[in-house]
Amino acid sequence: MIKKYKNSIIGGLVVAFVLGIINIKVRLDGVKPMLLGERFLPNIGGWIEIFIISVYAGYIIHKMISTRNTAKWRKLTWTIFAIVFFTQLTLALLGFDMFLMKHSFHLPIPALIIGGSVYNLNFGFMPILFLSTVILSGPAWCSQLCYFGALDLQASTGLGKPKKVKNKALLKSTFLIIVIAVAVLLRILNLSYLFTVLIAASFGIVGIFVILYYSRKTKMMYHCTTFCPIGTVLQYVKYINPFRMYIEQTACTLCMQCTPTCKYDALNPEDIKAGKPGLSCTYCGDCVSSCHSSSIKYKFFNIKGQAAQNIWIVLTITLHAIFLALARI
Repeated sequence: MIKKYKNSIIGGLVVAFVLGIINIKVRLDGVKPMLLGERFLPNIGGWIEIFIISVYAGYIIHKMISTRNTAKWRKLTWTIFAIVFFTQLTLALLGFDMFLMKHSFHLPIPALIIGGSVYNLNFGFMPILFLSTVILSGPAWCSQLCYFGALDLQASTGLGKPKKVKNKALLKSTFLIIVIAVAVLLRILNLSYLFTVLIAASFGIVGIFVILYYSRKTKMMYHCTTFCPIGTVLQYVKYINPFRMYIEQTACTLCMQCTPTCKYDALNPEDIKAGKPGLSCTYCGDCVSSCHSSSIKYKFFNIKGQAAQNIWIVLTITLHAIFLALARI
């Protein structure tokens, strides 16, 4: 019994430990509680929330360990994450400041992780948080942890075959350069704070348009794979993490059944023949469910196959659950 649920127990305990340490430290420091439960029910609410989130993590790990369920549960949990985040954002905008992480509001636009760092010339909390997830779980930020990504997944889901993104590399580098160049220019010109915020908000609005139009049209996560500069950076920095995905060519039948399941445009015929997904792969695992020959596999150092996949799922869902408890603006 314990062996069957080992991964779930480990994940749940890690979530409980991390959130417990955070809850205790915040109380000792006498600052605003980070857990919503603690804000509504001081002294006990935080611990109730930690228990619920830990059980949730263990349950999701148990469900996603089964390869045939990975894609379904990834979409569900990522959607839950986005609903929780944007509900709290809406309530904060309506004046309920208990839903703010601190006491001030900031724009929840992923591109600002890069643009804001360049503009402020510092390496703040969000870049550190982003790199921490890369170190622990590779590119999971773009497949399980980003609230904009969940919207992009929903928009790209539907009838129709995903279309290959044309000039992807050129578009990705162009949008990244634009974000950095605008941030540098705004700093040099030293324009008003309001004008800077409006420019940043405009980029977020354009991103929403890309999701609603291009992602729906192409059935591909166009925002994440082409427009978002975080996705562009991630496709290279993810290699500081030891996780990899590969295609066992001796087992692969070149049936191409995995290609339409990949919303990140990372399993084109040339990628499959090369024996590994393309640069935009986020290790989401959706393709593993569709591979009839079980030739698409995870690798973690010398550990391969289901064992490596289990490790990735435990780490990723643990991060997802912690973010779910703390993801506020």
